[in-house]
Amino acid sequence: MNVMAVDLIAVDTLLVRFGDTVDESLVPRIRAACDRLAEALAGQVRDLVPAYATLMIVVDTRRADPLALIEEVRGLLADLPPSVESAQRIVEIPVWYDPSVGPDLERVARYHDATVEDIVRRHAGDTYRVFAFGFAPGFAYLGPVSDALVTPRLDTPRAHVPLGSVALAERQTAVYPVATPGGWNLLGRTPLRMFDRQTPNLCPVKTGDRVRFVSIDRAEFHRLGGERA
Repeated sequence: MNVMAVDLIAVDTLLVRFGDTVDESLVPRIRAACDRLAEALAGQVRDLVPAYATLMIVVDTRRADPLALIEEVRGLLADLPPSVESAQRIVEIPVWYDPSVGPDLERVARYHDATVEDIVRRHAGDTYRVFAFGFAPGFAYLGPVSDALVTPRLDTPRAHVPLGSVALAERQTAVYPVATPGGWNLLGRTPLRMFDRQTPNLCPVKTGDRVRFVSIDRAEFHRLGGERA
């Protein structure tokens, strides 16, 4: 594994840099690094935060010296292969695509001089990589979307985006795991819980996983526990 740098960026935080740009090929490597460090440094770190081209390590300074960990981290990540699990795992997310739950669906179609059916087919026709988590617990940044779907964010964010809303902004797509304000284009809604404190893993996807959206109808949406509110 080619690690560009391991730097101390705060009194308790290290940053491992794998590249300078968003590169899908880095994602399974960062996932593998996260898994390796979580096992090898158990008890010494408080959190591992993977992102597009970096991995942040928050050290428990009561149990470890961040500066002393730099060389250990470099050694642990030397010649580490990409995560096999993340390369193979595909998580399917059911989505009811409809203007009643995807109020921007028709506007996105007009933006691309396409039909609503075209947009649904394009969005559900690709497989997306989980690049990172942020903004809200369980909010997974997925991408990249095809050129035929790239759409700017809303000029004015909504004050309320319902839980489970499937959204699109620029070259990324995502599911809102909780009700929150947001400025992404809403295409539909999923009944799948993207963040659940009652489950061991909290979220059904991990960084490095691939995601495929599966179009379902209203009846299936409700059968699977979806809510319109």
